[in-house]
Amino acid sequence: MTLLFEQLLNGLQFGAMLFMLAAGLTLIFGIMGVVNLTHGSFYMVGAYCAAYAIGTTGSFLAGVLAALLGAGLYGISVEVVVIRKLYKRDHLYQVLATFGLLLFSNEAVSLIFGRRPPLVGIPTFLEGAVTLAPGFQYPLIRLSFIAIGALVAVGLWWLVNRTRIGMLIRAGADDREMVDALGVDIRKLYTLVFGLGALLCGLAGVMAAPLLAVEIGMGERILITTFVVIVIGGVGSVRGALAGALLVGMVDSLGRAFLPQLLSTMFSPATADPLAAGLASASIYVLMAIVLIAKPGGLFPARG
Repeated sequence: MTLLFEQLLNGLQFGAMLFMLAAGLTLIFGIMGVVNLTHGSFYMVGAYCAAYAIGTTGSFLAGVLAALLGAGLYGISVEVVVIRKLYKRDHLYQVLATFGLLLFSNEAVSLIFGRRPPLVGIPTFLEGAVTLAPGFQYPLIRLSFIAIGALVAVGLWWLVNRTRIGMLIRAGADDREMVDALGVDIRKLYTLVFGLGALLCGLAGVMAAPLLAVEIGMGERILITTFVVIVIGGVGSVRGALAGALLVGMVDSLGRAFLPQLLSTMFSPATADPLAAGLASASIYVLMAIVLIAKPGGLFPARG
């Protein structure tokens, strides 16, 4: 039972990080109609900026600020210089351009920060564990990241549904030409949405830095999982991104924890271990297929 609770919380923590990435990506694709393969690079830039700032100053808060600024400014620069010219182009042009930016980002980061992966330790104020039940403790840093994910989800809901900017974002998703005709500078609105998506990637990078390896190309691997999340949740829907991220996080965490035990009762260890690893990796794609069979538009497709 303790292992089950631990893996459920691990799934929540992984889902919180995925939500940061998926929320920005689903807004960019659902509202701006841009297939952005550079999205994972913002996550990588955020992690590297955080690692550099923490290594230089020794302050985790400085790392958070550096990640948000670095990823946000890089995202805005990419939108202004490249993406803005692709809005009316076919998705193939967007895929090719953003794939080129992805390769450029990897090389730029390696030139600026070096190819040696930086090490980011757990900050002092997040060390230790919290007792959640008799005999069950859970790392404080993971609980903190779950709480941050919840706060971001509430903040995005408020932004999209209760503010004028959110109203313009939803209107721009439905009819961008009409919003432009009403005097709203749609280019600035798109830059704002793109920058917000990059900012969330930077925050996800900070969350990943103490727990995962910070290395060149880390954005490509997480990008595939992020696309799975928004397909499951529904393209253009922040609520769908949250539901998809939590589902994917739970399935991935529980699969990696319990599939080896289950298969070891049926096969020899030499067969069970690689089979369990393969099935655990494929589990989120099986989940996506099941969801699409039942609801082709995803769990919570954007209204429009």
